[in-house]
Amino acid sequence: MGERALIRSFTAGLRPRDDRLLLGPGDDAALVRPAGAVAVTSTDTTVLGVHLPADDPRVTPAVVGHRALATAVSDLAAMGVPGGEAYVALTVPPSWGDDDVLAAVAAMEELAARSGTTIAGGDVTAGDALVVTVTVVGWAADEHAVLRRDAARPGDLVGVTGALGGSTAGLALLTTHPDVALPAAEREALVRRYLRPEARLDAGVALRRAGVRTGIDLSDGVATDAGHVGRRSGVVVEVDVARLPRQAGVDAVAAAQGRDPAELAAAGGEDFELLVTAPAALAAGLDGVTWVGAVRSPAPGEEPGVRLHRAGAPVAWAGFEHRAG
Repeated sequence: MGERALIRSFTAGLRPRDDRLLLGPGDDAALVRPAGAVAVTSTDTTVLGVHLPADDPRVTPAVVGHRALATAVSDLAAMGVPGGEAYVALTVPPSWGDDDVLAAVAAMEELAARSGTTIAGGDVTAGDALVVTVTVVGWAADEHAVLRRDAARPGDLVGVTGALGGSTAGLALLTTHPDVALPAAEREALVRRYLRPEARLDAGVALRRAGVRTGIDLSDGVATDAGHVGRRSGVVVEVDVARLPRQAGVDAVAAAQGRDPAELAAAGGEDFELLVTAPAALAAGLDGVTWVGAVRSPAPGEEPGVRLHRAGAPVAWAGFEHRAG
C-alpha cells in the first residue's frame, strides 16, 4: 500500500492511555495536555545491524518494534517518571513489506498499553536501512521531582535493581555461543532479555517517590553508566563487582566465553535495570535494590567517575558500546 494508506492502517490500532491527548495521529502535530509542570523528554534510535543482528530470523518486526519503544521508555524509568507520550519515526527498508510495518507497530502498541504510554504521532519513510527513532515524553511536577545523574553525594550507598548480565549473555547465545548447555527456561529468559527488554518504569517511580534522587538506567553497563553519575555529581562511585547480582545462566555463558561472569554483569550493556544512590538511612528501607557500593569524594588530583573493585583490588573493565556491522 502507499505511504498514506500505510499510515492510516497502523494509526488505526493506536489507543490513548489517558485524557491528555487532545489531537493525535492524523494532523500535522499532536496536541497534549500537560500532566505536570515539567516535560521529561528523551529520544532513542534503533538501527538494524547495529543494535540488533541484521540477519537473524528471531529478530522479527515485532522484536524491532518492542525493543525500539522499550529502550526509549527506559529513559523515563531512569528519571523516575511514568510513561507519557511517544513519537515514532520509522525508516522502512526494501526488505520490509506492509505486514512487517504493521507487526512492528502492533508490538509497540502492546508495550505502550502495558507501560501507560500513548503513541501520539510520528512519521514513516522509505530508506536503505531499517531505523526506528522514538521520542518519549513524561511529566513531572518540577525539576526536583525526578531522578537525576547529578544528585549523588558522598556517603550514599550505590544499588541496582534486578539482575545483570542477561542481555549480553542472550546476545552471545544468538550469535557467538549458541551451544552453551543451559536449562531451556534459562536460555529462553536470556535471549528474551536481549530481544525484548522491559523498562523498569514502576521501579523508577517507586524509588523516586520513596525519596531517592539519583538514578540512571543501565543501557551501557555499570562500568559506563555509574561513571556518568560520578562525573555529573562530582564524586567517585565505587562498585564491588562481586556484589553485582547476575541473571541465571550468565555464569555458564561467561564460562563458555572464557570471561569472568562478574564482567558480564559490570560491563555488559542493555539490561535496562536502574542504578541508584541513596543515603544509608533511606537505603535501609528500600525494596528491590541490591546495594553494591558507596559514593565518596574524589581524592586530591583524582577525577570523578566510577571505580570498580573486587575485595579492594581495582578492576579495569570498560562498559558496553555499540559498533556497526
